[in-house]
Amino acid sequence: MPDMTLVCKDCGIEFIFSEGEQAFFAEKGFTNSPIRCPECRKARKQQRREKGIDKKAW
Repeated sequence: MPDMTLVCKDCGIEFIFSEGEQAFFAEKGFTNSPIRCPECRKARKQQRREKGIDKKAW
């Protein structure tokens, strides 16, 4: 599995989906590649926490 260059759905920048990340996703059973760059994923996760939507928010 070589590194993959993907384009973020939110901000449009290119980001690398590394071999290690691909192996991690496969290990967790995820079948899709990420659609957001790490920065946008972090921002989206924070927004979800603030709205109380995150599953882990107790």
